[in-house]
Amino acid sequence: MAQFPEWAGLRIEPVPSAGTDNVLFRLGRELVVRLPRDSRAAKALAKERLWLPQLAPHLPLAVPLPLADGNPGEGYSFVWSVYRWLSGVDATRERVADKRDLADGLARFLTALQRIDATGGPAPGEHNVFRGEPLARRDAATRSAIAALCDSIDVDVATSFWESALRAPAWEGAPVWVHGDLDRRNLLLEHGRLTAVLDWGCLGVGDPACDVAVAWTVLSQETRDAFRGALSIDDATWGRAHGWALSHAVGALSTFTADTNPTLLVEGRLWLDEVLGDPATVTGSAAASAPSAPTRRSGAH
Repeated sequence: MAQFPEWAGLRIEPVPSAGTDNVLFRLGRELVVRLPRDSRAAKALAKERLWLPQLAPHLPLAVPLPLADGNPGEGYSFVWSVYRWLSGVDATRERVADKRDLADGLARFLTALQRIDATGGPAPGEHNVFRGEPLARRDAATRSAIAALCDSIDVDVATSFWESALRAPAWEGAPVWVHGDLDRRNLLLEHGRLTAVLDWGCLGVGDPACDVAVAWTVLSQETRDAFRGALSIDDATWGRAHGWALSHAVGALSTFTADTNPTLLVEGRLWLDEVLGDPATVTGSAAASAPSAPTRRSGAH
């Protein structure tokens, strides 16, 4: 810690993480160091340092706030940051004390986030891997990911769900703030209850549907309707959110392996099960062909 001699005597140890953007090191008991893996992640970290202090006072859950910024050096090329350590555990299914309470907490969080003035906020782009962009712009990548999974999923069923989502009207409201990466790895629990939201590298302003996708990436059928009601989500946004969840799922499954990111591989399978097992979101001709549960071929893992 040559740049911060006041912390030089603190113990440093790596933090196991399935994150793809930053390497984390625990610094003593109260701090954590985040080191971007590449230039895009470095830009995302700079964005967090700018906007999170402005958003945090308006949110009902804790968020990571930067305490100090480190400069490149010692063979490392990017600006890095020191944050206050937020205690808790990832919101894995077995750790959630009350599923309805989790759904309510997420609804309150998104309601508060979307109400914050988004003037001047960053539009979707490479800095946040285009979270919040119109769903149609994900068409080619999503179809390619579905095709790549031809040995493990029913391509026709997944495609019908995707095409149904594409038929949902585009977002016509003003851009709103989006977290962009709401999944269980980025939600913290204490005593089984939601207390914090981490990893804001995909922060931006755009279509809220990318965050509403949490209805399938974190929640299950038993609390999904309550979550939707609490947010007063219209049919079009709900349909696009279903498409975002599908796109996330097939993207993870076609990108990662048990060697490169086993956590996201497992999560992607769970997301896809929730997405393909929820035909209530499918309308029109796709509804007739959608199964009541996900259909996998014999080669599925």
